[in-house]
Amino acid sequence: MTDKYRKVAYYPGCALEGTGHAYNRSTKEVGKALGLELVELKNWNCCGAMEVKNIDPKLQTFLSARNLKIAEDMGFETVMAPCNGCYHNLKKAEHDLAHDPASQQVVDRLSAKAGQTAYQPGHVTTIHALDWIRDAIGTEGLRARVRNSLRGLKIANYYGCMYTRPRHIFPEKDKGPGSESTSKPHFMDDLLEAAGAENVEYPLKTACCGGAHTLSDSDTSTRLVLNLLTTAEACGADVIATECPTCHSGLEMHQARAEKVFGKKTQVKILYFTQLIGMALGLSARRVGVHENFSDSRELLRARGLG
Repeated sequence: MTDKYRKVAYYPGCALEGTGHAYNRSTKEVGKALGLELVELKNWNCCGAMEVKNIDPKLQTFLSARNLKIAEDMGFETVMAPCNGCYHNLKKAEHDLAHDPASQQVVDRLSAKAGQTAYQPGHVTTIHALDWIRDAIGTEGLRARVRNSLRGLKIANYYGCMYTRPRHIFPEKDKGPGSESTSKPHFMDDLLEAAGAENVEYPLKTACCGGAHTLSDSDTSTRLVLNLLTTAEACGADVIATECPTCHSGLEMHQARAEKVFGKKTQVKILYFTQLIGMALGLSARRVGVHENFSDSRELLRARGLG
């Protein structure tokens, strides 16, 4: 447990104001329930996501660096980004500014053109929502706060590919006991186990969901998601827990598409890990936005006493 994460800058990113609204809602509600404070960045911008990065990666670095500078100017040393894409891009910007002079030159030039002071690396640390809860409260602290255990719920924890890749932008990982692993991440497993759930052994926890190909090659994305869904069911999971809005939306959308286009129906439900933790803390399913999910898990949750 660490006090430095009890009040952090919050960067929701674009997805959490759109398709990932339930993630935004449940993250904020869990924060309140745990006594943690999130202060949203003022006038934040898109991190550059995939679209900008694919056209001009140094422009993407500037966009992410601007968000880091906003956090710094607000007096924060830590910014929390729940979205894997945002988390990845802010971490990558930090790394590129520290190791690539050309990236710093572009950020300096564009910042000056915008009348802003350029961000300098090393001033702000980006963390994920998993780091935030695990390090601010701890697994035992969470266990002590559980009011409605997830006991009986079998969960496949799905982290997606951008949470751990590329390895070099996550220097804090793979540092031994207590740190996150890039080859077999476990922070979400740890938290949901503390909330009472049974984690199944899920070999595809960092496999790609095909999110980047959804518009250009929907069939490929659907097949990748179908592999994730059928494997989770084969492992005995009732639920796939997610920690990324793009992955979450992709799993929900392509689960429906797999049935419609390929005739492949799966029953496993998809829920954000923050929704599951929120319900374990005694929050209602509606308060953590379960009704906003496309994957309708309400009957399953009611059967487990969580509805």
